[in-house]
Amino acid sequence: IASLNQQIIRQMRMRAGAENLLRATSNNKVCDMVVLELSYINSNLQLLMEQLEGLNSSVEVYQNIQETSSIPLIPLGLKETKEMDFSVSFKDFILEHYSEDGSSFEEEIADLMDLRQACRTPSRNDAGIEILAKYFSHIPLLESRFFSATRQMGIFFTWYDSFTGVPVCQQNVSLEKASILFNIGALYTQIGTRCNRQTGAGLQDAITAFQKAAGVLHHLKETFTHTPSYDMSPSMLSMLIKMMLAQAQECLFEKIALSGIRNEFFSLLKMAHEAAKVGDTYDQVHQSMSQTPIKDNVPFFWSTMAQVKTHHYRSLAHYFLATALLDHQLRPSDDEDQQEKALSQAYDAMPDGRSPLDILRKIEERRQIGKAHLRRAVIGHEEGLRIHSLCRHLRKLDVLQAILQASHNRSLAKFNDNNREDEFTDYLEAPDIISKTEHKAEMETPMSTKVKVTDFFRRLGPLSVFSAKQRWTAPRTVRLRLEDRDLGFTLRGDPVPVQVTSLDPLCPAAVDGLKEGDYIVAVGDADCKWMVVSDVMRLLKDVDEDGIDIRVVSLMDSGLPMVRSALCATYCGGISKTYSMICLAFDDDKSPKGRKVTKKGSFLSWGVKNHLKSSSTLSLPTADYSGTLPWNKPCPTFPSSSPYNDSALY
Repeated sequence: IASLNQQIIRQMRMRAGAENLLRATSNNKVCDMVVLELSYINSNLQLLMEQLEGLNSSVEVYQNIQETSSIPLIPLGLKETKEMDFSVSFKDFILEHYSEDGSSFEEEIADLMDLRQACRTPSRNDAGIEILAKYFSHIPLLESRFFSATRQMGIFFTWYDSFTGVPVCQQNVSLEKASILFNIGALYTQIGTRCNRQTGAGLQDAITAFQKAAGVLHHLKETFTHTPSYDMSPSMLSMLIKMMLAQAQECLFEKIALSGIRNEFFSLLKMAHEAAKVGDTYDQVHQSMSQTPIKDNVPFFWSTMAQVKTHHYRSLAHYFLATALLDHQLRPSDDEDQQEKALSQAYDAMPDGRSPLDILRKIEERRQIGKAHLRRAVIGHEEGLRIHSLCRHLRKLDVLQAILQASHNRSLAKFNDNNREDEFTDYLEAPDIISKTEHKAEMETPMSTKVKVTDFFRRLGPLSVFSAKQRWTAPRTVRLRLEDRDLGFTLRGDPVPVQVTSLDPLCPAAVDGLKEGDYIVAVGDADCKWMVVSDVMRLLKDVDEDGIDIRVVSLMDSGLPMVRSALCATYCGGISKTYSMICLAFDDDKSPKGRKVTKKGSFLSWGVKNHLKSSSTLSLPTADYSGTLPWNKPCPTFPSSSPYNDSALY
């Protein structure tokens, strides 16, 4: 599939170039050559699409190898993606935004890339689901750490449509999240098709897998409403959900029939309702597949299989009801009222206006209505075989053809057994059988999509503060010294990190640059981003006369752009009035209670000669991205005729 996707994208690029040349040139000879080239390209694209459809139709490789008598189920193929390298972008961002050495996070970045690489080829079992779910749980953490609405990382996520092979390339991390969620649902379908449906445990595993697949796809549909890839569009996801629930309902029917169907009136009526339910669910799937534009992208194999199963299970329903009427006459020991009630609930309207009790009591009535159901069963099986023969991929499934043919032969044999040579009367038309079930397939949201993981980049600090959307000054060193056995401030640390509060503006720490609301990120050589107040106080309690160095950061207004001062050696945070603590003058003649703080001008007005004094309160040099870099330009995407390939759709 990956090779096909690469060939498709190459042909699409060639087609886009030819179309651009056709619009740009006015030379008739060149136009003729371009039109000819376009016809070749479109032919190649059509062949590649057919090969991709063939791969999506190859259900044999996903079936359980031990099964020889079960109708094949349809798995959903995984979305393909390109290998990605986060190292350069993440290291640069860590250095610039977090003021940390990016090379010290090489191991974490490598672990992240290994995890994503493993997600490209997950195993078809619970371990594969766990790998995908683990990466899916890491993506929101990565988004908070590295992806900001005001800045592009330069990382392009490329995913291929699982039906058309058309690539979607975006910088939006939402594409990554949606695609991984889609693959979790697809992997559940592949697990379901590989279950051994000849055992009760295997059937239950298949039912659970398809119900979880439906739940994941429903979550994707409700959470990501404007996905740019067509295989994740609301209409396509709605169809896929119906198909997964139909396959779960089919497995429920097989589970009921696994131990054998008793040749008894009520048991046969129950199986007729169950079979009719499976047929109706597949009919809804086929109707959904027949809608535009789904029918243009769904493999012909899928829609044909849905039609075949619709006819097959509805025919089974007619066969079971016919058997109940033909093989079981009303006896004196039977509960007449219960049989009458059961038969009346089999139809919306009784055949030819007859009453249920008359049908049960009169042998000839039972025989005629039973034959009418058998006739519909035979016709339905013949129609299923006819549709089966139209699809070359279905014709390759010997098991399916054998099951359809055996079911047809059984219905035809029973019809012939109850047919009379001298019977020339008009046949009745058997009504439709009401579809109902005691075990309806329901969507199930798997807990595996909510895996608890440890942040790869936990060392950067708590996400509540140290995230991509927050901005703060560069870490600066402040010397703490005791004054009358008091540091001059208190600490608050719920939640972490510890924050400076109630700062005395005349204490040595304030004079050295400490500010109200600063976060303490290190005490001495000890990193304390994740420490609580008691842990930090333990580090500070033994401060001697020489004092101890702490490193602090100050949060800045993240809503304002970074601007550069022509007079200062560094940049400010874009705040209209930013005062350094060492630019505060105090009236020494007054008592501490009456001390007045007099504001001096912003350090923007201080010359270069003062930048050494106030350097501890200034942020790292940070460029103004608002006007120098083209972040507002639309991200480049591969040429595509799909209307969903738009980065603004998220």
